[in-house]
Parts: sequence; C-alpha cells; structure tokens
Amino acid sequence: MELESAKLIAAGLAAIGMIGSGIGVGQVWAAYITALSRNPASKETIGAFIWIGFAVTEAIALFALIIAFMAMFG
Repeated sequence: MELESAKLIAAGLAAIGMIGSGIGVGQVWAAYITALSRNPASKETIGAFIWIGFAVTEAIALFALIIAFMAMFG
C-alpha cells in the first residue's frame, strides 16, 4: 500500500468521530426540548448547561477533524 493511500484511509477513520459528535449534538438538543416541554419554568436553569454540553460535544468533533487533517497532511 502506498503512503498516500494509507494517509487517506487514516483520515477517513479519524473522521468517524465526527459522526458520533453529530449524534451527540442531536441528543443534547432533543433532551433540552424534552426538558422544556415538561417544565418550561426551568429554562434559565437548564440554559447554561445546554450550551456547555453543546460546546463539549462540538469540541470532540473538532478534535476528530484535527486528527484527520494531521493524518492527511502530516
């Protein structure tokens, strides 16, 4: 196997982490909508936690993207 094809395979495997992050973001927002539909008065309490959960989940996607780029261009 050539080095270039191995780099592309490694980048594709590293990008799989972005799929999990997309699923995680969907679950975070679905839980937020469910929580608000059950108790609308808790919007201010849950609001800060939802953004923290969203940011951490998106950070995982960025880490996977960085690893994919490192594998591709490194």
